[in-house]
Amino acid sequence: MTPRSRLHLRLFACGVLLGVVAEQIVLFAVPLLIFQDTKEVSALGFAYAIEWLPPLLAYPFAGLLADRDGGPRLFSLVTAGRAVVLGGALVGCLAAPSLLTPVLMTSGALLSLLMAPVRMSVEKVVPQLAQGTELPKIQGLVQSMEVSAMAVGPALAMLGVVFIDKVWLLAGAAAVFAAAAACWLPLPRGQRSPGGAGARETFAELRLGWSLLMRSRPLVLLASLNFSINLVFATVLSANAALVTGVFHAPETSYALLNICIGVLGIINLLVIPFLLRYVEVRLLGAFGLALLCLCLLLIGFANSMLLYGSAFVVAMLGVTYFNVFNRTQRIKVLPQEHLGKVMGPFYLLNMLAMPLAGLLVAGSGASVGPQRLVAVLAIALTLFGAVMLPLTVRAFGHAFAAQEVSLVGAGAES
Repeated sequence: MTPRSRLHLRLFACGVLLGVVAEQIVLFAVPLLIFQDTKEVSALGFAYAIEWLPPLLAYPFAGLLADRDGGPRLFSLVTAGRAVVLGGALVGCLAAPSLLTPVLMTSGALLSLLMAPVRMSVEKVVPQLAQGTELPKIQGLVQSMEVSAMAVGPALAMLGVVFIDKVWLLAGAAAVFAAAAACWLPLPRGQRSPGGAGARETFAELRLGWSLLMRSRPLVLLASLNFSINLVFATVLSANAALVTGVFHAPETSYALLNICIGVLGIINLLVIPFLLRYVEVRLLGAFGLALLCLCLLLIGFANSMLLYGSAFVVAMLGVTYFNVFNRTQRIKVLPQEHLGKVMGPFYLLNMLAMPLAGLLVAGSGASVGPQRLVAVLAIALTLFGAVMLPLTVRAFGHAFAAQEVSLVGAGAES
């Protein structure tokens, strides 16, 4: 790796880290502000649903933009836009405190809308930075950066509320978003695909992306598995503030401490994952991660103390991290680089559909059934579903990789 490529890798990782740190500051402040303003679990559920609905339609178009742009410039522009949104939200909360919840819900929807091109930009740039055996390491780096931000973001937020009101954390998050945007400015734009600006050409590309996705059995199976995981874990995240401060009557510092512990594990994983990948196949790491996640979700659903709930919550994110190394690595290997954004847009749409549904589940049944009992039921269902779907998914990817090798051998023989 040349000094220039090492610099690009560091700037890439720094931009990812800072972007997620800003998201974590927002995720710390906004649920607490809304719950304190409304005192209702249903408000948290509706806020979570509203936050995740906009990206559902945005992801396919964001994938097209990433293909056409190459990734880095799109990331910088959109991340800077997220800083502007938070600045507007801060002004709205200060100018009209009685409208705090509607303002925060609106800004959350806008932030999640802009998250779609950010995620697609990362997907586009990763295979430009690494190929072959280095790809799982870069995917592990991305996943660890995202989890590590869960330590830095809440820690900064918890430190901030000692000196300032929680609403001013929005200004801090806006500054971090601006710094993340600056990190990617020096990166080369990378591989771009031409595309027409007209509606007909755009919808033709969208159809191509959906077609490529639906014809790929491993991607369809993986999307189904991801959806089920996201539905259960998003239910936990949606109700987390209410569970910590309402069910277990723990202080706000405990709410932040959970994410800090998760982030510390993420930092440790920066060293652990490359070491594990020397001795453990990616698919085995994914299977272990899913099993660990299911076990922890069951513990969350039946926990009778904050200590057990908090421990299971932290370790569950470790399971998510290991599974996502498998998830991110395998899906990129079966996609042609020139159509990566077109396919990953619909793929993300199917995955993220679970987020607003989880919020609606909490809003609709969180008060009557109880958020913890809801998590328990969903965790049992995920455990049974995952036991069937994961082997099918691993087998489908194995067939796809074998077909690729045969195709490459045939092409080499013809040349």
